[in-house]
Amino acid sequence: RAAPGDVILCGCSGKMAPVVEKRLSGGDGAGEPLELNNEEEEGQSLWSSILSEVSTRSRSKLPTGKNILVFGEDGSGKTTLMAKLQGADHNKKGRGLEYLYLNIHDEDIDDHTRCNVWILDGDLHHKGLLKFAVSAESVKETLAVFVGDMSRPWTIMESLQKWASVLREHIDKMKISPEDIREMEQKLVKDFQEYVEPEETSQGSPQRRGPSVSGQEDENIVLPLGENILTYNLGIPVLVVCTKCDAVSILEKEHDYREEHFDFIQSHIRRFCLQYGAALIYTSVKEEKNLDLLYKYIVHRTYGFHFRTPALVVEKDAVFIPAGWDNEKKIAILHENFTTVKSEDAYEDFIVRPPVRKLVHDKELVAEDEQVFLMKQQSHLAKQPATPTRASESPARAPTGSPRTGRTGPNNVPSASPIGSVKKPDPNIKNAAASEGVLASFFNSLLSKKTGSPGSPGAGAVPTTAKKSGQKPVLTNVQEELDRMTRKPETVVTPNSSPTENEA
Repeated sequence: RAAPGDVILCGCSGKMAPVVEKRLSGGDGAGEPLELNNEEEEGQSLWSSILSEVSTRSRSKLPTGKNILVFGEDGSGKTTLMAKLQGADHNKKGRGLEYLYLNIHDEDIDDHTRCNVWILDGDLHHKGLLKFAVSAESVKETLAVFVGDMSRPWTIMESLQKWASVLREHIDKMKISPEDIREMEQKLVKDFQEYVEPEETSQGSPQRRGPSVSGQEDENIVLPLGENILTYNLGIPVLVVCTKCDAVSILEKEHDYREEHFDFIQSHIRRFCLQYGAALIYTSVKEEKNLDLLYKYIVHRTYGFHFRTPALVVEKDAVFIPAGWDNEKKIAILHENFTTVKSEDAYEDFIVRPPVRKLVHDKELVAEDEQVFLMKQQSHLAKQPATPTRASESPARAPTGSPRTGRTGPNNVPSASPIGSVKKPDPNIKNAAASEGVLASFFNSLLSKKTGSPGSPGAGAVPTTAKKSGQKPVLTNVQEELDRMTRKPETVVTPNSSPTENEA
């Protein structure tokens, strides 16, 4: 038997010991609340871990309110380019300020968001609409894209300078505190200085240098900015996109462009990019060249995604230069191929704008109404002087109707002499309308003689009476005789012989 106060231990079951100890320590039923507290602690730790994971995911979600401002001339392809990045193939073009959006998906955290895209019209009249796209609060989350048209390279530099000044003027007008402006400018300088080639990083994945493992000392060591770099610091990242780079072959054929021309264009664009700390990329929607690269770089600069593509400068129609990679020495490599131009020459002096063709706007020719045309011709003919044909016929008819009774035979003999004179200018008579009246009067007199005997001088009174009574038939016979004489010129000799015989 155990005495009061002794401890009983059982080796057959290990579960009895804790129960006995609880009873000893807590008395009657005092150990049960302690077991429940342990279960509650485990449940609370489980819920706390779930809540912390959810809060961590909420903090790592993609930010909203990011904006992309697109500038460029009309017809440069800026709307088509952004629609292609959106995944749409529509060719709708708006006016003023267009709006699109890009779907952004992060596979690591399985999150989606939308990036706002604002496309400003190519007319400077609409630059006031920028206040609806970007405000002083959202300018920090904005990326500017300047579009240049490679099919018209003579407009690129002028367009870039124009739209950069428009954006700079708009940012200056916004009410941004000096502290925020300084912070934006310093961040842009830091991003430019901290650029590292993808192959130089330890993992080869991020384009931006990550936190240093050794300490804080490496983060503060940055290279100083070179000459002519970020002379115009807008405080927001800038990207220059050259569209329609498939037109390089057309420029070579139609405008006789050579490698020197394309190197000269690239050097001037890269100098502009250095002044604004911008990146440069050549694209072609027609050939779908560098479109995926452009999308990845935009997402990288806007949302901080990893980017693994290094600079590409080998192909003249597929250039890609990220911000922070370029400098004056690398640009000077292009100058080594210049033979007929110098690097300091003006852009417009070598990349000359072609002359404008006058047949660009074809005017539609409208046929004149038929009645209007005829009335004009009638008034024109009325103003012209009368033709000599009718004037020559009137004196010819007067002797035709006059009596010839007083004529004698010998006086009629010389009338055959005009036959020779008429016969000589025969070829010209057909073309001269004025000579028809002379011929008509001559043959009238000739036919009137044929009615009587040529040798009898007294027979002239009979045909004269017959001629007066039927003057119109005589004229008809004259026309027939004229046609016959024209067809057979040898018959003219016949009336010429009879007077000769009478003279003999």
